[in-house]
Amino acid sequence: MVTPSMKTNIKYWLSEHPTIVNFRWSSTQSWGSTWSFLFTAIAAYIVTATVLHLLLSLILRRSRRVPLGPIPVIHSLAITLISAVIFVGICLSAAAEIRDTRWFWRRTKTTPFQWLLCFPLGTRPSGRVFFWSYIFYLSRFLHLLRTFFTVIRHRKLTFFHLFNQSILIFTSFLWLEFSQSFQVLAILLTTLLYSVVYGYRFWTAIGLPGACFPFVVNCQVILLGCNLVCHVGVLLFHFFKGGCNGIGAWLFNSVLNSVILLLFLNFYVKMHLENKKKTKAAQKQKDS
Repeated sequence: MVTPSMKTNIKYWLSEHPTIVNFRWSSTQSWGSTWSFLFTAIAAYIVTATVLHLLLSLILRRSRRVPLGPIPVIHSLAITLISAVIFVGICLSAAAEIRDTRWFWRRTKTTPFQWLLCFPLGTRPSGRVFFWSYIFYLSRFLHLLRTFFTVIRHRKLTFFHLFNQSILIFTSFLWLEFSQSFQVLAILLTTLLYSVVYGYRFWTAIGLPGACFPFVVNCQVILLGCNLVCHVGVLLFHFFKGGCNGIGAWLFNSVLNSVILLLFLNFYVKMHLENKKKTKAAQKQKDS
């Protein structure tokens, strides 16, 4: 049971600590905040993953698995906990920002829901929600380890996986660099999904029963659907409520997200058709 003192401590450490309140995205103060770092990190990730995949494909047979012990399990647990902390932190921080700026919103007739989707023009990347946006950006690099786990264990590396991971880092950087609208809701939805998906992966990795349907893929479909609806909301607010901050970066991200959506839907349809063929083949064998 959570006591009032525990609630106060959680609120302080996740939304009222001076480091969080006084955060400012800056190329001189924030690690990984320069364009050169971004492009170097993404290039290094793609090259390292590709070279590792080629080397292992030459040395080992595809059917031979390389054991990694408890490392993937620990990774899943770490992502689950980090995502949960970011989710709670940005929830509390968004509530605090709404509380502190409500007096100003009355003048501009801005609602909390509008702010979540559409930052006012002139918003700077500082304060509570941008601190958690920065932590989310850093956490994206931890997600890259899963690529190397897949390459080492299964010798599998697809263009979609490399492209998706690279674009997610790039998108997180743009959120901060241009104080892009919609990022609060995007982080809330994404970290909630990661908490569930990586929690599920941890659950199955320790030997507990999994779902009887493609759980992870279906969760990703739900996230993409929610993001699509929110993007429409941003567009409506931009044209009918006087403009949203960082709309140029939002448009660029929307194009990248559309490409990811098309690639993912292509993968989802192929997977669904393959499962259908397997089911039919199994049914035929059963009947015969």
